[in-house]
Amino acid sequence: MPYLLDTDHVSLVQKDNDDGRRLMTRLDRVPRDDVATSIVTYQEQLQGWLAYLNSGLKPDEVLQAYERLDELRRAFERYNVLPFDRPAQDIFESLRPICRRIGRLDLRIASIALATDSTLLTRNFADFSRVPGLRFEDWTRL
Repeated sequence: MPYLLDTDHVSLVQKDNDDGRRLMTRLDRVPRDDVATSIVTYQEQLQGWLAYLNSGLKPDEVLQAYERLDELRRAFERYNVLPFDRPAQDIFESLRPICRRIGRLDLRIASIALATDSTLLTRNFADFSRVPGLRFEDWTRL
């Protein structure tokens, strides 16, 4: 997998805004099999929707939230979703002591990118630039 979408870039694909459209224009030029996301991104998005569903919503909001949760499920069925497997875990463990300022989930995503020799697509240069050997790009910029 040459390109791995981080959680922010997956969120942009799901939205209809300028950044999302620029990202989709670039993604449309790449073979579908060369683009993936990660199980960690799925975890982050699922946790967000579950927290929202458990936040004391009005009945109509509950219905809308479950609709969006189902949209998320269907969206991830269309993605290549890379696992957080033993090679990624080994990389994560080796990076953890030197990348303490990076959130655990971001470091897991970076570890998956390194384990699969992928370029991470992200806008989060501040954190991901601290990961040795990680290739990353922002496809929302022209």
